[in-house]
Amino acid sequence: MSSAPTDQPRQLIQTVTDVIAAAPAVALAAMLDRSDTLRIGDALPPIWHWLYFWSVAPQAELGADGHPKRGDFLPDLGLPRRMAAGGRLSFNAPLLIGRTASRVSQVLSVERKSGRSGRLAFVTVEHRIETAGVVVIREEQDIVYREPAQPSSPQPVPARAPEGAQWRREITPDEVLLFRYSALTFNGHRIHYDRSYARDVEGYPDLVVHGPLISTLLVDLIPRFLPSAVVREYAYKAIRPTFLGRPFIVSGRLAEDGRFVDLWASDHEGWLTMSARATLA
Repeated sequence: MSSAPTDQPRQLIQTVTDVIAAAPAVALAAMLDRSDTLRIGDALPPIWHWLYFWSVAPQAELGADGHPKRGDFLPDLGLPRRMAAGGRLSFNAPLLIGRTASRVSQVLSVERKSGRSGRLAFVTVEHRIETAGVVVIREEQDIVYREPAQPSSPQPVPARAPEGAQWRREITPDEVLLFRYSALTFNGHRIHYDRSYARDVEGYPDLVVHGPLISTLLVDLIPRFLPSAVVREYAYKAIRPTFLGRPFIVSGRLAEDGRFVDLWASDHEGWLTMSARATLA
């Protein structure tokens, strides 16, 4: 894969302020089949801040894919297909339910590349979650943009998922799960609910399971099997799409030194679809 020079991003700052209400967190806990109860004053679990700070755009300002049109905050690179590619987070202090918080965002880099499947671009966005003047979460999010789907495009060679999981959980994603997560995150991307769009426009075999949902399910293994653990850092990388109706497995294991948790997701054929690592306090 060849790389072109990194584009110079515009120094735009976007700030969204939100109340970390209990209702979205309670709803996500129900969706994940968690039995614990979350109340005002409790710490929000890691990466659950994705439920908040919605990118709210008028209906008239949405693109054909259901996302807000690009060219304002996120650049318009002429590449229509968008996917979450990965990210890195550090949790400096608890984000408490009931508090008011702000997400301050800016585009850090834009890198164009050319690979076997055509032109693509990686956009890295930095988010700082602040409450009471304190940065409680720092996040870098990677987004990949691709050319329109071509039936003749070569597919990446898949990799086998690791072995040796200490914990695992199997999920069969259905339309209700995808709908509920889209609703909780105000995600209008049509690949998650519009089957004809996903197939005919973006070239997928069926509806696509949200990458952030799979990442959330990976992190959710930690309190299930290490209930006293505190996550300080988390990094994840999306590798391969997961599709509706096809069971997938989220797995994890604690490193021998007890400082890290390695996490991964695999599809119904055993191919690796996401890898992640959590650093514990």
